[in-house]
Amino acid sequence: MKKMILHYLCEGYENIAFTNKYIYGFYYKDCIVMVYSNEIIAALDKAPKNYGYAIRFKPNNKIKKDLMENGFVVLCSRKYFDKICKMSKYNKGEIFEKLVFEYFGLKWTKDNIPFYVNSDIFANENHYQIKFEKATFTNETTLKNAITRKIARS
Repeated sequence: MKKMILHYLCEGYENIAFTNKYIYGFYYKDCIVMVYSNEIIAALDKAPKNYGYAIRFKPNNKIKKDLMENGFVVLCSRKYFDKICKMSKYNKGEIFEKLVFEYFGLKWTKDNIPFYVNSDIFANENHYQIKFEKATFTNETTLKNAITRKIARS
């Protein structure tokens, strides 16, 4: 049953997302690693409150190694990352996103643009969603509302 829910949420997300290209980030040994992917890497989790299930980027070590097989970039040390996260008002996902922007020589500003309206970054001639370890792609309620809004705009 949970595999079906995961499939439904991932398919729904990919059908309405602005882009299906991803920049993923995660801890690997003592580093913060950035990888590119053309597929959603998601695990099913419980969403907060009454939002049903959520899909999150929660890679285990095997998934991390598989993602790194096609190349990876070390953005910084884990120690440095944890230090700037601790000193910042932003969360780890936002700090990772900022580091990705800086890697591409772009200025980062925090935004709350929905995944179905625009990507997080345009770089290398592509639009990407940026997700750091444990990030939420969406949940059932948000996905349902996004699909309703997208249909209403059509």
